[in-house]
Amino acid sequence: MPQALDDWVEGYRLAWVNGDARAVAALFTADGTYRSNIFEDAHQGQAGVEAYWESVTSTQSDVRVQMGRPFVDGSRVTVEFWTNMKVDEAEVTLPGCLLLDFDDNWLCRALREYWHFAPGSMDPPRGWGE
Repeated sequence: MPQALDDWVEGYRLAWVNGDARAVAALFTADGTYRSNIFEDAHQGQAGVEAYWESVTSTQSDVRVQMGRPFVDGSRVTVEFWTNMKVDEAEVTLPGCLLLDFDDNWLCRALREYWHFAPGSMDPPRGWGE
């Protein structure tokens, strides 16, 4: 796996932990797309990614994110995430999966995510993220 991909995954994790919308937007190409919900339009470009992240992270605190080992097929990557955090001061667990497509410089051209949201703080099951 390329070091640049490891750096991207860790950059995404740290941006989420720190609620840093600008840092996550910098992981995308200028015209990259971020589809947070399959039933909604994708957020367009770095400005769209940044605005989306500013909105969704504004109510999050005590964010702890684990990233699984990525599956790589050329420029296409799939990686799981497991997040424990507070949203409006309530403990929640948010596991999910990122489907990513990268350019030659390992900037993301397109992201789709699928996730589950549950009340309380839960640990991932055995074998998660492998």
